[in-house]
Amino acid sequence: MSLFAQNLEKYAALAVHVGVNIQKGQTLFITAPLEAVELVRKIAVKAYEAGAKHVYVEWGDEELTYITYKHAPDEAFHEFPKWKAQAREQLVEEGAAFLSIYSPNPDLLKDINPERIANFNKAASTALMNYRSALMSDRNHWSIISVPTPAWAKKIFPHLNEEEAIEKLWDVIFDVTRVSLQDPIQAWQEHNDRLSRMVEFLNNKQYKQLIYEGPGTNLTVELVENHVWHGGAAVSKSGVQFNPNIPTEEVFTMPHKDGVNGVVRNTKPLNYGGNLIDNFTLTFKDGVVVDFTAEKGYETLKHLLDTDEGARRLGEVALVPHHSPISNSNLIFYNTLFDENAACHLALGKAYPTNLKNGAAMSKEELEKCGANDSLIHEDFMIGSAELNIDGVTKDGKREPIFRNGNWAFELE
Repeated sequence: MSLFAQNLEKYAALAVHVGVNIQKGQTLFITAPLEAVELVRKIAVKAYEAGAKHVYVEWGDEELTYITYKHAPDEAFHEFPKWKAQAREQLVEEGAAFLSIYSPNPDLLKDINPERIANFNKAASTALMNYRSALMSDRNHWSIISVPTPAWAKKIFPHLNEEEAIEKLWDVIFDVTRVSLQDPIQAWQEHNDRLSRMVEFLNNKQYKQLIYEGPGTNLTVELVENHVWHGGAAVSKSGVQFNPNIPTEEVFTMPHKDGVNGVVRNTKPLNYGGNLIDNFTLTFKDGVVVDFTAEKGYETLKHLLDTDEGARRLGEVALVPHHSPISNSNLIFYNTLFDENAACHLALGKAYPTNLKNGAAMSKEELEKCGANDSLIHEDFMIGSAELNIDGVTKDGKREPIFRNGNWAFELE
């Protein structure tokens, strides 16, 4: 068996046993691009061997997506198939696990009217609201991984031919997901343990505010009372541990929806809806984006912020050291799963209820009363760099260093 074939087997096993951590009798629902067919088949075998009852797959084809955006009538983008939403909701109720293989072409829709994209994203988000809320509350096991596609690989490695670019991207993915190690599952257990120690430290601190300072960034973020930091592995409602993101290097928590003030500048491009947004700033006052600029993708950013009232507020703050496997690759991935785990980031839109003590059991109204943001969107954007400093402000007003020059300002045993 070739080294690539061995790594692909290990990647499939990692997705099944660490990502979604499939349980006996459970259904696995996979969304995947056509290019992932070889991996998906291996994942299906691993899932059934682990005792899965069903493995269902929904295939995506970006060429067909482009054709739809290019030729369908405008009214088509205000609709989302009810049967698709209902199918996911049924699977949620049945306790299924959900695996997304996320490998978008960053330039797919660059010549499409951003309004069409925004309309469909809003229609899809509205239809899938219950499904996404379930996953964001960790009711079910879920995970996101990626595979190289020709367009994505060429975007990262434009100097290579298509075959070489795909091969190179596979090597990078295997490295940053720890698949290239002898025992990736053991390596992930150790990685989750390291992140959990950082989570415990921050949860004990219960900082009132975080203060960000860096080139183009001067931002103060108030954290909700009784906020909960998470990172690495999560635990489902049924008590099963799973890893929502492979790879992951972040620890994250909930900002107060009304407590963000100042200006922040992005440090990596944001791939949103097949378009890139870059060199942008957001100015916040009392939690709301009151002004913004963008050298690239201004209209796309405008439509994103106009999705609903909550789209102009933050739902997540995440800390990621500059010295981490993904950042150390010195690559821009144009894929949020990777880029958000290479740099500190913030997220516009909906907050994770699990980032608030007992939040997963709260109603929408109770969450809002505690300061949790609600929106149809949840969109991460990267703000970390080797120049970023972050301080935490304790409840008694003491200011303590958390990050210096892009990395943790302290070490834990």
